[in-house]
Amino acid sequence: MDDPEWVAQRFERHRAHLRGVAYRMLGSLAEADDAVQEAWLRLSRSDASVVKNLGGWLTTVVARVCLDVLRSRKSRREGPLDARNAETIPDPEAGSSSENEMLLADSVGLALLVVLDRLPPAERLAYVLHDMFNLPFEEIAPIVDRSPAAARQLASRARRRVQGPATVPGADLARQRQVAEAFLAASRAGDFEALVTVLDPHVVLRADRPAREVIGAGAVARGALAYSARSRFAQLALVDGAVGIVVAPRGRLLVVLRFTSAGGKIVAIDVIADPEHLRALDLAVLND
Repeated sequence: MDDPEWVAQRFERHRAHLRGVAYRMLGSLAEADDAVQEAWLRLSRSDASVVKNLGGWLTTVVARVCLDVLRSRKSRREGPLDARNAETIPDPEAGSSSENEMLLADSVGLALLVVLDRLPPAERLAYVLHDMFNLPFEEIAPIVDRSPAAARQLASRARRRVQGPATVPGADLARQRQVAEAFLAASRAGDFEALVTVLDPHVVLRADRPAREVIGAGAVARGALAYSARSRFAQLALVDGAVGIVVAPRGRLLVVLRFTSAGGKIVAIDVIADPEHLRALDLAVLND
């Protein structure tokens, strides 16, 4: 029989890696820890001495557990990135767990977590394991019950969804990004004058929850500053093919800002918070 202490030591060497895999798969630190704990339970019931590649074995177990969780989510049409679960922005002072999850979400990329949540479970698994953890398709294939070639296609489809379609010319995208970055920087700094500078004097802000319309650079800037605390959870992303902002505390999608810009100024902002409207958006990661 395996020495329990020896097995535990071997498992601990892989814990950080397993947690990273599970978090990128599930977007929830609590669920990721549950998946890692399940892997430990299965290992403790197995003969670890006959496992030649313990890291690979544990990664496969965690991946299968995560795939089951994702499929269960889809059948219930819910998930941790659902806007209804993000009504309250977490306070990093509330406890180390919340702070750790915010740091982990930020290291992965809030926009990436939001986009990953929109992928079908098998595509998400193939993309995460191959593109983010360099697992060969020969090892991914049995986890998703596909051939290696089919697993490669899953990852390829996911990659296209993550990167998004090239709907605007590069130069236009660069100008949009510059304007959006200026807006986000001014919001984070609480700089009213800088916000007014990036806004067209007759800018129109339309929000869907609650429904309202605000007109004028000064009024829109004051409204933006009123929610400046949320800006630390914001990140640039492609929204329907143009540069916008996603607000996703701990990776949970809360609000999307869709910008319309012209002449280096923002002329319109759509603030989208309704869960149904959020699900209809075409979101993609904006590469650095």
